[in-house]
Amino acid sequence: MNRIRCLVFNRALEVLDYRAPEGMAVEPGAIVVAPLGPRQITGIVWEPERLPAQEVPAEKLRPILEIIPVPPLSAPLRRLIEWTADYYCASPSSVARMVISSGGALNGPATMTEYRLSGGMPERMTPQREQAIEALQGEQATIRELASIAGVSEGVLRGLVSQGVIEPVTVAIDRPFDPADPDYDVPELSAEQREVADVLVNAVRAQEFAPFLLDGVTGSGKTETYFEPMAEAIRMGRQVLVMLPEIALTENFLKRFEARFGVAPVLWHSSLKSTERRRAWRAISEDSAQVVVGARSALFLPYPKLGLIVVDEAHEVSFKQDDGVRYNARDVAVMRGHFEGFPVVLASATPALESLHMADTGTYTRLELPSRFGGAELPHIDTIDLTEEPPERGRWLSPRLVAALEDRLAKHEQSLLFLNRRGYAPLTLCRNCGFRFQCANCSAWLVEHRLSARLACHHCGHEEVPPATCPECGELDCLVACGPGVERIADEVAELFPEARIAVATSDTLNSPERAAEFIAAAENAAIDIIIGTQLVTKGFHFPELTLVGVIDADLGLEGGDLRAAERTYQQVAQVAGRAGRGAKPGEVLIQTRHPQAPVIAALSDGNRDAFYEAETEARRHAGAPPFGRWAAIIISSEDDAEARSAANRLGDTRPQIDGLMVLGPAPAPLALLRGRYRYRFLVNARRTANLQQVLRDWLAQHDFPPGIRVGVDIDPYSFV
Repeated sequence: MNRIRCLVFNRALEVLDYRAPEGMAVEPGAIVVAPLGPRQITGIVWEPERLPAQEVPAEKLRPILEIIPVPPLSAPLRRLIEWTADYYCASPSSVARMVISSGGALNGPATMTEYRLSGGMPERMTPQREQAIEALQGEQATIRELASIAGVSEGVLRGLVSQGVIEPVTVAIDRPFDPADPDYDVPELSAEQREVADVLVNAVRAQEFAPFLLDGVTGSGKTETYFEPMAEAIRMGRQVLVMLPEIALTENFLKRFEARFGVAPVLWHSSLKSTERRRAWRAISEDSAQVVVGARSALFLPYPKLGLIVVDEAHEVSFKQDDGVRYNARDVAVMRGHFEGFPVVLASATPALESLHMADTGTYTRLELPSRFGGAELPHIDTIDLTEEPPERGRWLSPRLVAALEDRLAKHEQSLLFLNRRGYAPLTLCRNCGFRFQCANCSAWLVEHRLSARLACHHCGHEEVPPATCPECGELDCLVACGPGVERIADEVAELFPEARIAVATSDTLNSPERAAEFIAAAENAAIDIIIGTQLVTKGFHFPELTLVGVIDADLGLEGGDLRAAERTYQQVAQVAGRAGRGAKPGEVLIQTRHPQAPVIAALSDGNRDAFYEAETEARRHAGAPPFGRWAAIIISSEDDAEARSAANRLGDTRPQIDGLMVLGPAPAPLALLRGRYRYRFLVNARRTANLQQVLRDWLAQHDFPPGIRVGVDIDPYSFV
């Protein structure tokens, strides 16, 4: 009798033993279907000694039902699942679920119906039919996709199908992706780029674990540099993963990748259709996907021959997941390279302080690109002290910034205004009674969005239509927008420069790869004069005609209780400043601030990154904060405030008393109500030598929380709301 241990996707049970039927060979890593009561569940076969389970007598073991015909998960990937679960205090099944992230991929071969022109003509030609026939020459896709390409309704195309003008074609969903050509268009690298590229190429050839910090100024050509080790990995028959922090950056990257390798890479992000996810997952697991470009979730896919990971914009906060398994994809990427034995490249113009510390201590190899490619100069940076040069009353742009915008318009050059605040205004109130619009589900103000005529919560997604009268006092026309968002800045710019072509670039307006592609094309073709955007435009974009960057409120990021506020502000402003002067023309950056002497602002204006990082490092060392100490957050939440508070107090009564460990709290979280749940928070600070995860597990294990209570553990937190 062959006892099999399975990691099953059932939150309550997680690890169960089964037996293999006579004649069935089951190896660790195999994905299987097993019975659980009257239901069938999916599980992954695991080594018994690595996952504890309740012992069940052999005669009571039920047989597994089938082995799903996909490649088994490799031993290094199983070790990564175990490490991630242990480090981030998560269950192994919740981590493994991210590996099996396309349920459809576990099914057998499948087909779908696509459509193409047959060569025939309709009985009656209409303008829309003529438009469709002209636009769809050489195209083959689903009806919905063809309608989008042609700019007509699906009904128009279905009419053409009924007349035989468009014919159905059955295609395999899992058809292979076109292979990339590593020698398609090899670029001319500068001497600096070539030196760095050679180091990385040799690391790929060695097929050994080697973490690199690629530290290059904005515009230094980091992407072209790391394309070379990617090309070498392709030549060696190894797979490559490139992780990007934002879907909006994907389209820009795809153009550069296709120009270098002749084809598009395989994509993995949340906007993919289920059939696209299935096709990508199976191609990755079967080693036919050479290069995958994706968001953080692409990290856990079952690559059998991964030979290189590149984490682009590695400092980005969006690599940290804040719900479910709260992992940092940047750090887990390094661990995947460790378990599987290949190099990992963290690329950034403004590396995280933790990454710089790892480089300084020799854990990472630091590779530098200190100058811009092609002789372009870094922009000149100056500050505008808003206490001495205030904007006109009712406006947000200072006279000097307005004059600079006017100058760039006269020269037919592009400008970028940066404000990391979506919408029109962060707060709407009644001027008569002082009523403020607050989210019904969160302790947060509703943000006014005038482009979509709504009041929205940026935490839970709740939306309302702005009323004509105050809900509190009933006064008509008394609602006032307080503070600026990007939409309000866009209105001001349109009023100042009515002839200017303006684009607002935020996650609201660039919420799909298609919209991002349209924006990039318009900017590159000089169809936009002034871009107004949030942090979405601080990275990855290369617009040669963009010569002016204006930072509307550099002090905004320094507000609140974020332990990394100074570092994050420096990174955002430095990144957005790096959009200026990337072509032949010199760039200028104007930073509006009320605190020009603040260390962050002074470092930015002086261009003295090292001084800022040294000061920030000493502050962190003194506070015992990362990378010199460890932080963890515990969030207790419930739909009932009294229940959450009581559970938090009971947990606080049993707090561990250990040298080198300090527990702060419980206290209401800064967002005390989030998505309808009341939240209380502990912050735990520990020395590097403390076994923080084990302390937390032992502490929480003392308590049996009621069903209405959720307990979330966040190791190395980035969000402090």
